[in-house]
Amino acid sequence: MKKIKIGFTFQSHLLPENVNRTDLKASIKSVVNFVLISERKSLDIINILFCDDFTIKDFNKKYLKHDYETDIITFRYDDTSLTESDIIISLETVNRNSLTYKSSYLIELFRVIIHGLLHLCGMEDNTKGRKTEMSKKENYYLKLAGLIN
Repeated sequence: MKKIKIGFTFQSHLLPENVNRTDLKASIKSVVNFVLISERKSLDIINILFCDDFTIKDFNKKYLKHDYETDIITFRYDDTSLTESDIIISLETVNRNSLTYKSSYLIELFRVIIHGLLHLCGMEDNTKGRKTEMSKKENYYLKLAGLIN
């Protein structure tokens, strides 16, 4: 399997002080590669933008016609093969979700990253059954990564 080029863009003020950016990037690269290999998918380039609620709401309005912030938006540009994709993550929403679900910030961050990757692999969460199946798959990969029991 070929090596995936992963681009990272951070709005610098959003990462908690105790999160090391270099370590985070390395962990994300590992998870991205592991999920895609496990799902038997290939991807050339993935760009990940870590932003605030205002920015993700702007993307959501502009491209999806939704007037609200969300934790993640995944853009898959080709229906037949994965060549290049973008994932946009609101770190503010991730933080709120970690408090709401009584989870750690990093677990919630990796949950949404895995969620986005599963969308790239073709999974949908537009029904209750599909949402449950996707959640199970997220937990599966979080367990394999050693982030949850």
